[in-house]
Order: sequence, then C-alpha cells, then structure tokens
Amino acid sequence: MSKIQNYINGHWTSGQGEGIPLFDSVTGEIIGNASTEGLNFGEILHYGRTKGGEKLRKMTFQERGNMIKSLAMYLTKRKEAFYEISYRTGATRVDSWIDIEGGFGNLFANASLRKLFPNQSYHVEGDQIDLSKGGRFMAHHILVPKIGVAVHINAFNFPIWGMLEKCAVNWMAGMPAVVKPATSTSYLTEAVVREIIASNILPEGALQLICGSANTLLDTVESQDVVTFTGSASTGRMLKAHSRIINESVPFNMEADSLNSSILGQDAVVGSPEFDLFVNQVRSEMTVKCGQKCTAIRRIIVPENLMDDVQIALGKALDKVVIGDPRLKEVRMGSLVSKSQVQEVKERTNEIAKTAKIVYGDFDKLNLVGANEKGAFISPMLLREENPFTNLTAHETEAFGPVATIMPYKNLDEAIELSRMGKGSLVSSIVTNSDEIAKEYVVNAATHHGRILVLNRENAKQSTGHGSPLPQLVHGGPGRAGGGEEMGGIRGIKHYMQRCAIQGSPTTLTEITGIYQPNSAYKEITQHPFQYHWEDIQPGMSLRTHNRTVTDTDIINFANITWDHFYAHTDITSLDGSIFKKRTAHGYFILAAAAGLFVYPNKGPVAANYGLEECRFLRPIYHNDTVYVRLTCKQKVDRDVASAEHPSGIVKWFVEVFDAENELVAVATILTMVQKKQEVFVEMTDEKITECLKKLTENSKPKWGTMSAQNMIEHLEYGYRIASGEIQDFDITTPEKIIEKVHNTLYDYSKMPHDFEFPLAEKSKINITKHADLNSAKEKMLEARSEYITYHRQNPETLLKNAVFGEMYRYEWYLLERKHLNHHFEQFGIL
Repeated sequence: MSKIQNYINGHWTSGQGEGIPLFDSVTGEIIGNASTEGLNFGEILHYGRTKGGEKLRKMTFQERGNMIKSLAMYLTKRKEAFYEISYRTGATRVDSWIDIEGGFGNLFANASLRKLFPNQSYHVEGDQIDLSKGGRFMAHHILVPKIGVAVHINAFNFPIWGMLEKCAVNWMAGMPAVVKPATSTSYLTEAVVREIIASNILPEGALQLICGSANTLLDTVESQDVVTFTGSASTGRMLKAHSRIINESVPFNMEADSLNSSILGQDAVVGSPEFDLFVNQVRSEMTVKCGQKCTAIRRIIVPENLMDDVQIALGKALDKVVIGDPRLKEVRMGSLVSKSQVQEVKERTNEIAKTAKIVYGDFDKLNLVGANEKGAFISPMLLREENPFTNLTAHETEAFGPVATIMPYKNLDEAIELSRMGKGSLVSSIVTNSDEIAKEYVVNAATHHGRILVLNRENAKQSTGHGSPLPQLVHGGPGRAGGGEEMGGIRGIKHYMQRCAIQGSPTTLTEITGIYQPNSAYKEITQHPFQYHWEDIQPGMSLRTHNRTVTDTDIINFANITWDHFYAHTDITSLDGSIFKKRTAHGYFILAAAAGLFVYPNKGPVAANYGLEECRFLRPIYHNDTVYVRLTCKQKVDRDVASAEHPSGIVKWFVEVFDAENELVAVATILTMVQKKQEVFVEMTDEKITECLKKLTENSKPKWGTMSAQNMIEHLEYGYRIASGEIQDFDITTPEKIIEKVHNTLYDYSKMPHDFEFPLAEKSKINITKHADLNSAKEKMLEARSEYITYHRQNPETLLKNAVFGEMYRYEWYLLERKHLNHHFEQFGIL
C-alpha cells in the first residue's frame, strides 16, 4: 500500500512505520497510509523560518502578490485532476468546486491586495502623529513580517481551501507556512502541494506539508511563529493551552465549529420570496459537503406560527436531494468523510433527540444511487425542539453532518436571545424583507457572531450565501467559535506581521517609511520631477515653483466658467459677519492655479492625472495675494496594467500652497500615472538594424526554433509587407473573447515567447526560402521596411490587421516591430 508523503526540508519523504490508513469515503477502499513517524518537527520549523522566510521577507508586497497570482493561474489550469481525487472524500462536483476553485479564488483575491500596500517589503499603517509643537518630533507605525513560520493545523472538510485561505495571507505578509491537514483527507492536500512545489513559483521553504499525526508539532514553536487551528472547539482549547504557546506568547488563531443559526423574519410568511429563500438556504446548508461545514446552519429559528409550514416545506425540499456516488450528475449529496464520522454524527444527533423530536430522516433507511453501505453515507436529519429556552442540547451539541434543529420564537427579542444561546458562532443569517427587523437583529446579535448575512429578494441572486466565507471579510467568531479572525483582507495579512511604533524626526521617518512626512527636509532635484520615470522618483524629491499673483479678474472669470457664484467670490457687499475680509479666491481655483504652476507642459513619463486623494484649504486667498507651490513626491504605489497602455506606477505628490509670507494656504495630495522605463528592448533604428544584419551569416544558428538565418529574414520581410498593407488577405486568428487582452500585450515590456507558432506560417511558407541567398533576402527585407515606414507616414490614422493582435494603428505597428526584431535578432545572437 502506498504512503501519503510529507514535503519537508526541501524534499518529499515518507514517515516511518505502517502509518494511519486513509479510506475512500464512497467505496470504503484503502487509499494509502499516512505517517509522520521519524520526522523532526523542530528542524522542519527551523527550515521554514530560515530557507523560506528569508526570501519571502525580502520580497515586496507587489512581488509576493504577483507570485501568488501566478500560482493561482498555474493551479487553475490543473484543477480537473483535483476534482477526481476530491470525489474520494465524498464530495460532489459542487462540493469540490467550493474547496478547489474556492481555494484558488482565495489566492487571486489575496494577490490583488498588493495594490493596497506600498512598493516595499513592510507596511506603513495609518497617519503620522505629531509629538511636538514645532513638528520636528513625530511618530508612525510600521508592520514588518515576523521572523517565524505560520503553522496551520486544518480540518478534514476543506483540504484545499483550508490550506490556501491561510497560506495566501501569510505569504502576502512575507511569512512561510507549515501545513498540517487533517489526516483523513490529507491525500487531496498532498496532490495540490505536489503541483505547487512542481511549479517552482514559491521560494523553497515557503511551504512544507505534514501528513499524519503531529502531536509534538507545537513543542518547538517560538515567539515569532504564528499558529492557526481549524477544527473542534475541544481540540482547539487543548492546543491553545499548550505550554509552549503560553510561555513563548505565540499568536494563536482558532476557528472552531459552531452552532450557527438562521432566523426567518416575522414578515417572511408562506408565499413570500423570503420564505422560499429561507427554505432553499437551509436545505443547501444542510446538504452541501454533506453538512460538513463549520459555517453550516445547525439551528433553524422561525416564528412559532410558521413552525409547521417551515417543517413541511423543508421536508419536501430534502426529499428532492439525491444521495449517492458524488461522481454522478444526479447526485446532490455525497457522503461523510469516514465511517467513524458517521458514528459520531449519529451519537450527537441522538443526544439532541433526547429532548427534540426527529421529524425528517432515518439513519436506517437510505436510498442510495450508484453506491452502497460500504461508503460513509447518512440521511439528512431534521429535528424539532419545541422548548429551546428550557432544553439546551441543541444550543450546545453539534452533529457535524446534514443535521439541523428547528425551533420557535415569539418575537424578535426571543430570536436574538436564541441566536446568542449558541455562545458564539462563525455566522448567523436572517431572511427578511424588513430593513427595520434586519437592523434590530444585526445590532443586537452582532456580539455573538463573526458574520451576519441579511438575505432578501433584492440581493438573493448575487448573494454568496450563509455558509460562504469570503477572503475580503473576517472569518471567525467569538466564544465557542474560537475567538479567531482569519482572512479579512488587509486585516488578515497584518496578523502575520509585527506592529512597531517608531519615533524620530520627519526627515528620518520619511526614509524609514518610504513616505514623505510633512516638515521633512526636501530633496532638491536638477530637473522638473515630471521628467523622471517612475523608477527614478523618490519620496522627498521636491520642486519650488515661481510665484503667481491672484487678481480680481481671475476670481470673476473662474466664477463665470464654473458657475460657482458663492457670495465670497462675487458679492463683496455681503462679507459682513463672515470669515472673509475681501473678495476671496475659490478654493478650487487655488488648486487649479497650483497645478498651473507645477505641471510640466512637455510630453514625458507622466502619462495622466490619476486623481485627487485629499485637499484642505487652510486660509482664504484674496485678490492681489501672491502664492507659490512646493511639489513633493509623497509616495509611490505600483499598479497592474491590463489595458492598452505602457507599464506605469502611481506617484502621490504632496502639494503645499504658500503665500508671499511663506504661510501655508492649502495642501493637497494629487496622483499621477507615471510610465516605467523601457529597458527590455533595444530600439530598432536604421543604424541598429544595419549593425545586426551585418552580423548575420549563412552559418548563424538559432538558439531556439528550426528556421535558418534566411528563413528568419524572409519572415521579417513578410511581416513588414503585412504592416504596410500589401498583404491583408487573411483572418485574425486570435479568438474574439481574448483579442483585446492579446492586443494590449503590445504595450507591455515582456518578450515574445520562444515557442509561439506563427498562425500564418503555412500561408507564408515560413520554412521555404524565396530569394537567391541571404544577402538578397536582407535587401528585400530592408526594402519592405522602407515601404512600411513610408506607408504609415502618409497614412497615420489607418488601421491594418494583424493575424495575432487584430487591428493596429501606426504606433502599435512600431511597438510590434520593436518586439519582433528583438525576438528574432536575439534568436540568432546578433543583437
């Protein structure tokens, strides 16, 4: 029997001994054995802290985010292989989709958070704090990656999502991970980790996997480590009380199973959309993943006059659920994860049934499709508790399967109190079309729930549902739910970072934070800041403009242009009792005039105005007052470019407007889009092309591909004849749904792929020479290039089609020529 392997210390290895058998949940067959015997957990954690941690900590947030995005794309292309394995856990296609593509989606979502962080390896939090009257002593907060390893102890129900929802966050923070999945489904986690390691996208040591028992895993954790746990509340409390966790003050995040509740609003009567939504939601939460979700609905809280209606409607809905082999399309509910889990669910259900009545389902009667009793199958079970304030078992005992208990309430206060009696849950929901009811419930129940969904007819089609944690939101809950907080966007990433308060002068803190701080020393520059590319701009770089005197005419003209006739600008007879003494310039005129003073008029790296982030007018400017501007780089923020534009970043400029007495009049932060340097491609001038062609001989061999030197030159000639409009009798081969995306790659600085197959290869007879010799081919290529240049000079607005990139105008043909010639000249080593 094969063993499920561990990935530790840079290699795959099997644990010693026989190990723990893992079973196919549907057939009962043994899949393999898992063992961690003989593994040194202390060495594993140390390896992660050093080997993986050192590399991750040095990466910027943008580098980490792009790394995670690349991993998500890589795994998505291979997703079908994981579905086949996931069926063995008892999960249907829909169940598996939540685990597999939900996990990959979590990677995508967290990767996108890179846009909210600075272009450096650590984060600056909040605003600066002035600690002195003179503004020369201040404080800030930074967050740096912890020099440790994230230890993730996960549950069996989501072997992929459970890993990736945590790892995405710690990788974004710059921290490596050691993942300990639940042993029973670790074979699926192992399959995904194998692909992750094979991709070589992550730095070595960023991810390690332990499959099997890990009782001593926490014995060597250190203060810089972070431990997360997902599973039963009792196990979580035991781990949280580990002496090493306490003595080393190790952050411990616990997400425990909870008695989640859903409330039917009193307005949601039979026949209303909300009543139907409620029934469908409860059925879904009971049966998806066979009820094995930490967010599943366990307590169904409904108005007492609707108890029978809900019970009947829910029973009819459950009757439609086909149970059996999850591979079959008609099957809507698969199996539990194991036979032992079946026994546990039965025991817990019978405990609840000591006071509640089973009103739907039978453990002994199962109508299975494509499966038999060898699998871990169970019936959905609905119980009815008439006295939920007296009988507490349904609020205290969880059957981790397709089991829920319906219970009545008389008024909203009772519904709120019943929801609280679960002593803390991951999620609650209320289905109502009354915003008044929704507000009353949310405000008063929020103390006991990590998340509350308000579901109604308006949001139903877009709602992600009661049981769907989202990476942008906190996933966790108080009390029984563990008191933890996973994910939550930026908040989740900060959990793996150390917050530190820093104090010093504004100039020093500018250098530390990478963000210009007010009153910091300016960095004088030799040219206008708008003449610098994004890479060359540094926080603190500053320009002082010349002066401008504001006139009466300026103010009146601005009022007429904007139609802003506020009395302070246009009616000086109404100034008595106001804060203004004379005709006052519009605040937005001051801002516009400031732009007129600092904007560089010539074309350069600044591509566009990107917006205004903040603006304050500190005192009035009157007619005949004189102002000048100090323009200073405040911060740089990297950005992704997906449209038809060159790579660029955002520069935040701190604008200070002063009067003639050097008193501060106004401040603003404006954003500009600044192009990045193009340092990938050599410009293809006449001289450069001639120089390269002289190096090309009949004996020149390609570094890749099968073309000869002459084939390549004739291929370039063919491309020029397309670009000049001489050849246009072909179709665009790129599918319409991706043509825009492909077209936009003309503007990026990435090289053409080596293995790209030219779609017109057969039409152009790319491997058949057409001219007498190489020199003749060179002459014809240069002749075609001259015709291409002349054509576009005479027809600057004309669009011509390209088989790959679609319709292109003159500048885009120039971009393609640069990429294309660089590609082939590199291919033959002549560049």
